[in-house]
Amino acid sequence: MSRFELAVACIKKYEGLHGPKHHPYVGYGHKLLPGEKFSPRMTERQADALLRSDLRKLCAMFRDFGRDSLLLAALAYNVGCGKVMKSRMYAKMRSGNRNIYRDYVDFKRWNGKIVPSIERRRKMEYLLLFTP
Repeated sequence: MSRFELAVACIKKYEGLHGPKHHPYVGYGHKLLPGEKFSPRMTERQADALLRSDLRKLCAMFRDFGRDSLLLAALAYNVGCGKVMKSRMYAKMRSGNRNIYRDYVDFKRWNGKIVPSIERRRKMEYLLLFTP
């Protein structure tokens, strides 16, 4: 299985398929943008296609990071590009420092509180997607 496929599988596992009660999120965690008309009742196939499209766009955004672009894309898919790009981890990576495990796993909070399932997700993403 390719690293991209591992990222897709990991995101699907932790996001789950969102339904109408998760508005403004659809599919596997896609946040609706102004003007987008995706149905909250999309099929798994539609949700998969949307996830892959979003992840490819994020990989392209981080392409300057080479082998780390997928790791950054998976994180940005969940927390947003702004949080990633303003982080200490991102600054370290821009300077060439790839010793980022603690910084990466530190993206484990929701509303300021540590969430064990998010911490597990970060550890899994790092294990699957970080290439030494």
